[in-house]
Amino acid sequence: MVTVRSHRRTAGDPVERDRLVTQHRTLPRLFGSLLLVVAAGFAGIGAASAPGGGAPARAETPRPLGQLVPVPAEVAPGGSPYAITPSTRIRVADGTREVREIGAYLAGLLRPSTGYALPVTDRDGRDGIRLELGDDDPGLGAEGYRLRSAKGAVTITAREPAGLFHGVQTLRQLLPDRVERNSRQEGPWQIAGGTVTDSPRYAYRSAMLDVSRHFFSVAEVKRYIDQLALYKLNKLHLHLSDDQGWRIAIDSWPRLATYGGSTEVGGGPGGYYTKSDYQEIVRYAASRYLEVVPEIDLPGHTNAALASYAELNCDGIAPPLYTGTTVGFSSLCVPKDVTYDFVDDVVRELAALTPGKYLHIGGDEAHSTSHEDFVAFMEKAQAVVGKYGKTVMGWHQLTGAKPVEGAVAQYWGYDRTGAAERQQVVDAAKNGTKLILSPADRSYLDMKYTKDTKLGLSWAGLVEVQRSYDWNPATYLEGAPEGSVLGVEAPLWTETLTDSAEIEQMAFPRLPGVAELGWSPAATHDWETYKVRLAAQGPRLTALGIDFYRSPQVPWAGQ
Repeated sequence: MVTVRSHRRTAGDPVERDRLVTQHRTLPRLFGSLLLVVAAGFAGIGAASAPGGGAPARAETPRPLGQLVPVPAEVAPGGSPYAITPSTRIRVADGTREVREIGAYLAGLLRPSTGYALPVTDRDGRDGIRLELGDDDPGLGAEGYRLRSAKGAVTITAREPAGLFHGVQTLRQLLPDRVERNSRQEGPWQIAGGTVTDSPRYAYRSAMLDVSRHFFSVAEVKRYIDQLALYKLNKLHLHLSDDQGWRIAIDSWPRLATYGGSTEVGGGPGGYYTKSDYQEIVRYAASRYLEVVPEIDLPGHTNAALASYAELNCDGIAPPLYTGTTVGFSSLCVPKDVTYDFVDDVVRELAALTPGKYLHIGGDEAHSTSHEDFVAFMEKAQAVVGKYGKTVMGWHQLTGAKPVEGAVAQYWGYDRTGAAERQQVVDAAKNGTKLILSPADRSYLDMKYTKDTKLGLSWAGLVEVQRSYDWNPATYLEGAPEGSVLGVEAPLWTETLTDSAEIEQMAFPRLPGVAELGWSPAATHDWETYKVRLAAQGPRLTALGIDFYRSPQVPWAGQ
C-alpha cells in the first residue's frame, strides 16, 4: 500500500496605485462592464459584415471588454468595434527587437484561424493593430498596458515590452474563441470599442510544475508555458529534484541526472534535461515574459541524489532508487564537508544557466534532519545562493531557521496548519522576509476537485473551483504585513500525473482563478461575476485543445 503525504506541499508588492484606482476609477467602469457581461451572456445579437465588405459572415456581437480573465483594472467601453480584415497590418513603429518579436508572436496566433497574412511592419500608420512602447502613465509600471479599440485601429501601448505582451493576451481574449484554432475559421474578427487600462496587483504571479515525480518533456513544458501566458502569469517554478528523480544535468556530478533521473513514481523511465534543454525552456519562457525559478529541494527530498552518490550519505552507503510517494525519510548528511561541495557545485551550475533573480532551495518536510542540523544547513545553503548572485527562495519551513536578508518564503500551509507554524511565518514577515502564498487547500492544483476525481490527491482536502478562487492573498495570513506579500503561486505536483492531458485536467479551470488573484485589483474579487467570466473561457479552452474539468459550480456555455 502506498502512503501519500499528509502534511506537505510535496510538494512586487501591492502598490498604492491599486488603492487609488479602486477608489477613484475602477469600480464604476469595471462593474458597469461586468453588468454588460451578464447581460450579453454568450450569444451575439448583431450583424457584422464579411471581411472586406459584402454580405454578413455571421451575426455576432463583439465580446464585452470586461469579459476577461484576469479581469482588468479599468474598462471604459464605447465607440465602434475594430475588425481584423485581410488588409490588416500589425504595426511595430518603434522597430525595437522586443516589439517586433511580440508583433510576430501575435501574427502567429492569428494567422491560422483568420487565414489572413497580417504582415508585421515597422512602417508607421494610424490603422491596423498598433503595438507601441512609450506610454507615459507611471501607473502602468513594468507590466501594465492600455488597449484602445476603435473603428480604424486597435492600439496597445505600454511602458515596457512585458506590458505590450500582456496587452496582446487581452486582445486575444477579446476575439472570438475560434481564433485559438489551428485551422481557418469563419469571421468576423471584431474587438469591441473602448479602452482597457490595466496593470497587476502583485509583481509575482506564478505556477509551479513538478517534473521530478514524473518527468515531462521540453515540448510538454512549453505547452504549459503557453497556457500560463494566456492568463498573464510571469513566473514558472520548476521543481527539478526530489526523492523520485533528479531532472537537471550537473557536469560536476553527472550521475545525478544519468542515474538519479532514470526513474519516476511507479517505476517509469524518468528522464532529465540537458543543459541545452533547460536553456531552451528558459528561452521559451522568456519569450512569453515568464521567468523560470528553478528549485533544488534540500536537505530532504534528496533520495535521488543520495542514491547517485554514496558519499552524500552519513554512512557512506547509497540507498536504492525510489519510486514511491511517502515523504520525509531522506536527508543530506549535514556534518559532512562534501555535502557543501555538492551544494556549491549544483547552485553554481544552475545559477549560471538561470538569468532570473530567484533560486529555490526547498527546505520542506526535512523530517529526517534534526532541527539543529536543519538550521545549520540552511545557513550554509543560503550563503551559497547569495554567493552566486541569486535571491533565496524556500518553502515556509525556511522561517524555522534564519532567513537571510531578502529571502522569500513560500507558504503552503492550509486550514489545519497549526497556529504556531503560521505565527512563525508571520513573525518572519514582520522581520522583513517576503512571502509567496500558495495555500495547499486553495491553490494546489493537484488536489482532487471532488471525492470522485480520478487524478490527484486529497491530503489537504477537496478543492473545487470556487474554493480555489475565493480567498484574499492580502489577508490570508492574519498578522502578516500586507506589503510582505509578493504574490501568489499555483503549484502542480505530479505523483498521479503523467502527460499534458492530465496536467490540464487538474490545472483548468482552477489556474485562471489563481492568476486573477495575482493580477486583478482586490475590489474586483467576486465569485458571482467571476464564474460568468470563467464560463466564457470554456469554448476558448476547448479551441486550444484543453480538456478541462467541467465544474458544476460554473455555468458553462452550452450546459
